[in-house]
Amino acid sequence: MSHDGVGPRAVRRSVAFLTAGALAVPFLAGCGSDEKVSKPLAGQDIAPVARDLVADGGTLKWAVDAVPATLNTFQADADAGTTRVAQAVLPSMFRLDAGGRPVPNPAYLESAKVIETEPRQVVLYKLNQQAVWSDGREIGAADFVAQWRALSGKNSAFWTARNAGYDRIEKIERGANDLQVRVTFSRPYADWKSLFSPLYPKQVMGSPSAFNDGARRKLQITAGPFTVENVDTAKKDVVLTRNPRWWGKRAKLAHIVLHAVPRDQRATALADGSVDIADVEPGDARRIGLAAHGAPNPVQGSGKTSVKKLRSWALAHGLGAEEAEAGRKKLRKDIARYLDEQQALHDVEVRKSLEPAYTQLALNGSQGPLADERVRRAVARALDRKQLARLVLTPLGLPAVPVGSHLALSGQPAYADNSGALGGQDTKEAQALLTDAGWVPGGPVKQPNTAQEQQKKKKGQNAAGPERDKNGGDTNEGDDKNRGRGDEGDRHLAQEGRHGGAQGAYAPQGTAAPAAVTQPLAKDGKPLLLRFVLPTGPGSETLNAVASRVSAMLERIGIRTTITKVPDASFFKDHVASGDYDLALYSWPSSAFPATDDRPVYAKPAPAADGSVNVEQNYTRVGTDQVDQLFDEAATTLDEGEEVSLIRKADSRIWAAAASIPLYQRPQLVAVRKDLVNAGAFGFQTPVYEDMGYLKKGAKKSAKATASPVG
Repeated sequence: MSHDGVGPRAVRRSVAFLTAGALAVPFLAGCGSDEKVSKPLAGQDIAPVARDLVADGGTLKWAVDAVPATLNTFQADADAGTTRVAQAVLPSMFRLDAGGRPVPNPAYLESAKVIETEPRQVVLYKLNQQAVWSDGREIGAADFVAQWRALSGKNSAFWTARNAGYDRIEKIERGANDLQVRVTFSRPYADWKSLFSPLYPKQVMGSPSAFNDGARRKLQITAGPFTVENVDTAKKDVVLTRNPRWWGKRAKLAHIVLHAVPRDQRATALADGSVDIADVEPGDARRIGLAAHGAPNPVQGSGKTSVKKLRSWALAHGLGAEEAEAGRKKLRKDIARYLDEQQALHDVEVRKSLEPAYTQLALNGSQGPLADERVRRAVARALDRKQLARLVLTPLGLPAVPVGSHLALSGQPAYADNSGALGGQDTKEAQALLTDAGWVPGGPVKQPNTAQEQQKKKKGQNAAGPERDKNGGDTNEGDDKNRGRGDEGDRHLAQEGRHGGAQGAYAPQGTAAPAAVTQPLAKDGKPLLLRFVLPTGPGSETLNAVASRVSAMLERIGIRTTITKVPDASFFKDHVASGDYDLALYSWPSSAFPATDDRPVYAKPAPAADGSVNVEQNYTRVGTDQVDQLFDEAATTLDEGEEVSLIRKADSRIWAAAASIPLYQRPQLVAVRKDLVNAGAFGFQTPVYEDMGYLKKGAKKSAKATASPVG
């Protein structure tokens, strides 16, 4: 999992416990039928135009993080590239609209609805009579049956990553004709609309060998506006070609090529024409914005420009820290290349919205001080979430509104700001909670006992300065080099931020500097010190900026943090998932089906048969019986209003447990050729691949092609 992109839920979408009843929740939000539904904080930004203004033909080169390891979205190593291919070439009975709601896909469905509830829930699918696989066979009940049997969980020979929902199906039958499919459930299932999206042909799902291996590198039979022509691992390409058997509106593009490009090389790829559209980090977005205005050329004319000035110019324009050691000849060459790329980037623009994902502060409640609910609540009450959202989003011109729910985002039906169950920023209340938990300001701290600890203390490794951790990461206690500097330290880091939200982001002018810190806290001779684990490498700067600000907020109530930086490759697997952290920042995608998709993220950890603890995807390791029960009830009700109410109640209790603190919705920044239309920052909505293309010569885009706050 990317520490700040889509997590394990993207595949589904792939110890101390809080005692039941230990915390009284002051308010549990409900949902009445007349309650106003929230709106997305930012709209789509895709340069929308009518199809008759889009040229016929052409190739779209689309940057992805990697060539997908599999084209089967139901396997454990499926990724965002897998999903993008599936969206373009396979049927989905439902797709998401601009508000993140599932709606029937008319290309495949005439209708789908619950027709019986007693004695069993029955859903009747009426298929589009024109819908056929690329081999000419009609899409029908046999495909539904094969997918159900493969994903039901009853046959372990199928290497499936998930079976939620499919395990509730009792039988699937042909309806009154070949275009009708009757699905009968053994027990009620609220999220039935999540099933059969995507739908694979029976040739893929019909046997374990075909499921496990047959669809990893090729899909010979498809049913979308595009087909899979080739997967070329050497060229790092997946080539999609217009489907001649597509019965819907003919795709405007002749080809879509998904090309693997590392995030830190995408500006160069856009400049040299290797790609036409790419998700970019905020630093590259800022660079593309500046390309329209040009940049002074420090190497033009005389060659006597000092190395010092060249290095300063290079660093100021984001060429990289390695330029600080470069000589004049290399600097001049790199700057000239940079300026050539800036010229080429004149034809590129950035379209922006908010991703259907949010960044959170995770608190590991399985050990140490955070096993005490009062300490977790104190940490949460110390945070100014509005300030953190502004730090990341305001410089990008996006709405800086803290996320108020773990289970939905603004615009989705289940969204409500339930953070009141925990309470807002309150320094005095946070300090009172710590006092109640026995942490005393300025309390005595036992001296280290071992010779090794004495030596470390003598060298100052536990106070400030880098320390190598056991995984090769750097450690800084409280990020001392930025503590007490107010906005300046955070601003410097955030200007280069990537994952987590905002390269190019900085603290807004006028943001107050942190208040004076209090004395460090101690209990039983031990200081209140939390290990804050963060990733390193390209894309981690903004997370570091946010962590620095969080650390300063915690120090104000006497909590010190040791920031440990670990390699990207080990951040999630070796630290978050394994529980080797106290605090961490990472993101979760939002789901249209929280009752199904979010339950494993917040389920109460349970002992496994081998004596270990099964945490599923609950990496904070804090859960309650009440939350589990609310999820179970939400998944079985067929009343949509009741389901929303139950989800909101579950969210309130998750807030009250104070193990996961949502901070801000992630920015979505997409760099595109200016003449590419109906593509860009899609927000919640499933892309419409057949409408993408290049603007006809002489045609004009809508003036309303930029993201703006809604509501």
